[in-house]
Amino acid sequence: MTVHDKFLALGTHYGKVYLLDVQGNITQKFDVSPVKINQVSLDESGEHMGVCAEDGKVQVFGLYSGEEFHETFDCPIKIVAVHPHFVRSSCKQFVTGGKKLLLFERSWMSRWKSSVLHEGEGNIRSVKWRGHLIAWANNMGVKIFDIISKQRITNVPRDDISLRPDMYPCSLCWKDNVTLIIGWGTSVKICSVKERHASEMRDLPNRYVEIVSQFETEFYISGLAPLCDQLVVLSYVKEVSEKTEREYCARPRLDIIQPLSETCEEISSDALTVRGFQENECRDYHLEYSEGESLFYIVSPRDVVVAKERDQDDHIDWLLEKKKYEEALMAAEISQKNIKRHKILDIGLAYINHLVAKGEYDIAARKCQKILGKNAALWEYEVYKFKEIGQLKAISPYLPRGDPVLKPLIYEMILHEFLESDYEGFATLIREWPGDLYNNSVIVQAVRDHLKKDSQNRTLLKTLAELYTYDKNYGNALEIYLTLRHKDVFQLIHKHNLFSSIKDKIVLLMDFDSEKAVDMLLDNEDKISIKKVVEELEDRPELQHVYLHKLFKRDHHRGQRYHEKQISLYAEFDRPNLLPFLRDSIHCPLEKALEICQQRNFVEETVYLLSRMGNSRSALKMIMEELHDVDKAIEFAKEQDDAELWEDLILYSIDKPPFITGLLNNIGTHVDPILLIHRIKEGMEIPNLRDSLVKILQDYNLQILLREGCKKILVADSLSLLKKMHRTQMKGILVDEENICESCLSPILPSDAAKPFSMVVFHCRHMFHKECLPVPSMTSPAQFCNICSAKHRGPGSAILEMKK
Repeated sequence: MTVHDKFLALGTHYGKVYLLDVQGNITQKFDVSPVKINQVSLDESGEHMGVCAEDGKVQVFGLYSGEEFHETFDCPIKIVAVHPHFVRSSCKQFVTGGKKLLLFERSWMSRWKSSVLHEGEGNIRSVKWRGHLIAWANNMGVKIFDIISKQRITNVPRDDISLRPDMYPCSLCWKDNVTLIIGWGTSVKICSVKERHASEMRDLPNRYVEIVSQFETEFYISGLAPLCDQLVVLSYVKEVSEKTEREYCARPRLDIIQPLSETCEEISSDALTVRGFQENECRDYHLEYSEGESLFYIVSPRDVVVAKERDQDDHIDWLLEKKKYEEALMAAEISQKNIKRHKILDIGLAYINHLVAKGEYDIAARKCQKILGKNAALWEYEVYKFKEIGQLKAISPYLPRGDPVLKPLIYEMILHEFLESDYEGFATLIREWPGDLYNNSVIVQAVRDHLKKDSQNRTLLKTLAELYTYDKNYGNALEIYLTLRHKDVFQLIHKHNLFSSIKDKIVLLMDFDSEKAVDMLLDNEDKISIKKVVEELEDRPELQHVYLHKLFKRDHHRGQRYHEKQISLYAEFDRPNLLPFLRDSIHCPLEKALEICQQRNFVEETVYLLSRMGNSRSALKMIMEELHDVDKAIEFAKEQDDAELWEDLILYSIDKPPFITGLLNNIGTHVDPILLIHRIKEGMEIPNLRDSLVKILQDYNLQILLREGCKKILVADSLSLLKKMHRTQMKGILVDEENICESCLSPILPSDAAKPFSMVVFHCRHMFHKECLPVPSMTSPAQFCNICSAKHRGPGSAILEMKK
C-alpha cells in the first residue's frame, strides 16, 4: 500500500485494489489479480499505480488513462515502486523487488527494458523512491542507489541479525530528498545523503551517506514517518502476563519521539485498538503518511486507522471533556486566530455555568468581568441567573459601572437585596457606585422606609446623607452629618459652598470640632460675618471665647469691638492668655480690665495694668506686698527706670534682710549701692552680705573695663574714619564737557579752550564758575558749596580751585 495526498491505495487477498479517501470512503476499485497482492505503489501525482501479485505478476497502469504495462516473472515479486514523477515522459520508470531489484525504463521506442540494480543478498522486502534516490532493504541491510549516476552510494548493515527479516521487516521513509530514516527491529537510524568534495571522489561515488542519529527503542518498529523534527513510530509491543508468565501481543502503539544524537525522548504515546491485535505480528502492521496534510495511516489485517496531528480545536475539545474550563479558555485566547470550531465566549459561558454548578459563586462572578466584557445583554442575563440562585451579592462587586452601563433596574435590584440583609454592604455599594447608575429617589425612599423601623441606625443615616448629596439636596445631607458628627461635614460645606445653610448651625459645628469650625469660619468671613458668629455663640461663652481668641491671634484689630468682652472671657476660661492679650491689645478699656482683675485678685495682670495706666508706685507696692517677690520688684523697677521707684523699693526693703540681699545683688548697675549701704542699720544680719559686696565690686570693675574698652574702640574708629576722609579728599576729580555750573547751568568748560578760565570744584562734586560764586565776606573768608551749605556744613563743602 501507499499514500497520496488525496487517497490511500490498499490491496486485498482477492486481487482487488481499493482507493480510500481521508474519511475512509471507497473512491475507486480495480480488479487486478485473483491472488494475494503483495504491494501497491502510487506516484506523487496520484495518476499512476503499480501493483505486484504473489504469483510473480507486475502491473503498472494509469488511474485516469489507458496506459498499462504487464510483466510476469518466474519468481515471486515482493514489492513494486513507481518513479515519484512517473507522469512525466522522461520519468517512466519503476522498480520491482524479489530475489533481485529490477529497474524498468521506457525506451525511446515506447518499449520497456529492465536492468538489475542489485541481487544475491536475499529477498528485497522494502523499497522507497524519493527524487533521484532509491532506498531498499534486503536480508543484509539497507542500500541507496543514485538513479542519475547509476551508482550505489551506501550500504547500512542490519544491526540485530538474530531477528528474522521476514517477521521483523525493515521500515524505510524519506524525510526529505536527502534524509532517510531506517527502523529495523528496535534500532532507528537517521541518514543524511551528502555531496562528496571533488578532491575526495577519485573512484568513489559523488555522494555519500552520514548517520546523523542512531538510537535503540524498547519496542519493535512496524513503521516510521517524519513529523517536523520529530518521528512518528508505529510500535509492535510484546508484554509478559503476570499470571502465566508468557509473552502475548499487546495493542500497537503510535509514539511521537524526539531523536537525539545517541538517544531519544518520548513526547507522547497512544495505544491503538485494532481488531485481532492479539494474533498480529510485527510484519502485519504498516504505517503510511500523507506529507501534505500530516495524515498518518495505520494499516492492520482488519483495520485502517487514520491519525492526524491534533489542532487547537481538538485540544480544546479534550480540555472541555475533562472539564478543564480555565485551561480551555486560556488555550482559546492564545490561539484565537487558529481555532475554527470554538468561540471564546461560548467556552467562557460554559466555564461560568460549571463554576455555578459547583457552588463557586464568587469565582464565577469574578470571571464574568473577563468573559462578558462589554456585552450588556449577557451581563443582564447573568445577573438574573444569579438572582434565581440567590447570589446577587456575589456578583455585585464585579458589575460594570461605566462601559457598558446596565439598566437601572439591575443596580436597584442588587441594592434592595443588600438593604434587606446587609446595611454595611449596602453602604459600601452606595459609596462605590456612581449615583447615575440607578434611580436615586427610589433608593432614598427605600432607605427612609427602613429608618422608620430603626431611626438611630448610623449606617443608614450616613448612607442617606450620601444619597442626598448625589441628589444635590445638601441641606438635608448636612443636617444628618452634623447629627452624626461625621468627619466629612466640613468637606461637604467647602465642596458645595453651603455657608448659607450653616448660619443657624454654628453651635453644632463648634460642638463637633471647634478647631476646624473656627478655621472654616475665619477663612470665610466674607460669607459668615464675625458679628453673626458672635451672636450665634452668645449662649455658649466658652465657644465664643475659642472663636474670638483665634480671631485675635490672626489679627489684633479685626475684632476690636469685642476686646472688652474678651477680658471677661479670658478671665473665665483662659487666664494664662489674659496677660498676653492685655499686652498685645490696644483697644481694650484699661479701667474695665483693672476692675475685673482686681475683682478676681489677678495680681500679675493688676500690676501690669497699674503700670500701664501710669500708677507705677501702686504696682510696685502690690508686687512687694502681694507677691513678696524682690526679684520681680527689681525687674519692674528696671523696666520703669524711675529714681522714685528705686527709692520706694529701698525704703520698703530696708528692714527686710532678704530684700536687702536681693537689692545688693541686682541694683549695682542702676543705682549707687552706697545709698542702700548707708541706710542699713547697724547690727542687722544680712544673709550673704560678703558675697553681695564682692559682687558689687566686681560689677563696678566690669563697668570700668567696659568704659575703657569702648573708649579705645571709639578712638580707633575715629582715627580710621579721619584717615579715610583725608584719602578721599586728596583724590582728583574728573571735569569734562558734560559737567555744568551748578549756578548758571552752562557747561563748566568754555567752548574755546584757549581762553583763560577759572572754576571751583568742591569735594561734594558740585562745580561752579568762579565768577558765579558769591564773594567771601570779611567775617567768613572761607568759601562753601552753595548747595551743600544750605543743608549743613560738612567735609564735602571744602573747596578745590582750578585756574588756567
